[in-house]
Amino acid sequence: MGRAVVTESATVPRTAVPVQPNLGSPVGPTIVLGAGMVGVCTALHLQQRGVEVLLLDRRGPGEETSHGNAGVIQQEAVTPYPFPWDWPTLAGALMQRTPAIRWQGLAVVAMLPQLARYAWHSLPARHQRITQAYSQLVRHANAEHQPLIDAAQAQELVTRSGFRFAFRSAQALDAAAQDAERVRQQFGVPFAALDGPCLQQVEPALQRELAGALHWTSPWSVCDPGALVQRYAQLFVKRGGTLVQGNAHSLQAHGGGWRVQASSAGEWSHAEQVVVALGPWSGQLVRPLGYRIPLFVKRGYHQHHVGGGTLNLPLLDAERGYVLAPMRQGLRLTTGAELAALDSPPTPAQLVMAQASANELLELGAPANQPPWLGNRPCMPDMLPVVGPAWRHKGLWFNFGHGHQGFTLGPTTGRLLAEQMAGGTAFIDPQPYWPSRFG
Repeated sequence: MGRAVVTESATVPRTAVPVQPNLGSPVGPTIVLGAGMVGVCTALHLQQRGVEVLLLDRRGPGEETSHGNAGVIQQEAVTPYPFPWDWPTLAGALMQRTPAIRWQGLAVVAMLPQLARYAWHSLPARHQRITQAYSQLVRHANAEHQPLIDAAQAQELVTRSGFRFAFRSAQALDAAAQDAERVRQQFGVPFAALDGPCLQQVEPALQRELAGALHWTSPWSVCDPGALVQRYAQLFVKRGGTLVQGNAHSLQAHGGGWRVQASSAGEWSHAEQVVVALGPWSGQLVRPLGYRIPLFVKRGYHQHHVGGGTLNLPLLDAERGYVLAPMRQGLRLTTGAELAALDSPPTPAQLVMAQASANELLELGAPANQPPWLGNRPCMPDMLPVVGPAWRHKGLWFNFGHGHQGFTLGPTTGRLLAEQMAGGTAFIDPQPYWPSRFG
């Protein structure tokens, strides 16, 4: 019989923070560009405050980045992913010996200014300060998703049993357990430490005994991430919102407000306010307006497998950097980060390496979706999303740059932006996320 040591924590209270008076005014009709998790949740929170909202995307809700993730609402992820300063991890990334990190040479050269800033912000003292701001968003993830899950009648998509980080070596497990204890003490995030036999008992499909796992008990998992975004979008429409397919990159300042081409027939929609929530494409859209936001992308792949082993909960192979998650479509393997140009052709090497590693743990079975899915994560050098008013244009607002956590943070930053637009009181301090930090 294995052992499990559960470490619990108290609920962290919320702190209301006044928004600067000059940011808030009665909100007129608003266009939200982007129907991923972040855009849909922004539209819902504006709608709840009486705003007339048009939600626009080139595709259907949740069909881009929000569809392809591991489906975990990661309330444990209070620490943003830093640049790997430790030599073993950095050497493995440079030599491309691990499926956790891959890169393409020309793309890395183009990203060098952003990567240099990312490395600088990842130095311990700076990363610690950034974590304080980042954790303020993550700690509210479950509480902000819950009312939307209930209102959208999406309870059957969600499992509230946690997320496991599995370790192949005792040394890596011990180091991670020490770090997890620090996170528990600093941020109140509960976890359970599982030894190898206990992990094998709770996940019997594993073909080999690992050193053990950390079971973060607060995350929630979603068996179809795209479907959850679609349920949220259906709720938005049910409550009177307008959802259209159109060309977000046609955005123009017009008559004291904004307009955008809202159909293939060339029809234009007008509004007083516009929110850019286009994830990895946001930087491209705002650049012609004079904003040089240093956004870069980390790509990721997923492949579903059927007919092999399955898992009870999502599992991160922590020393190899990929996630296996049970989904409606099969067992989803989601890769780590690939540094490549936005919308460049896929390269299969990272997925192939991850599949080989996963087959060491359990029988994957046959691939179910061909070709494998490929998406882009919108990342910022300082690891904080961009949420707030643009500094050059009246009525222009940003909500993007969530890195690996757009699916987790969509309801939280959607609420935070809506509160800034409406004025009054924000439930957390919005200033660390303001776009003006790049002005």
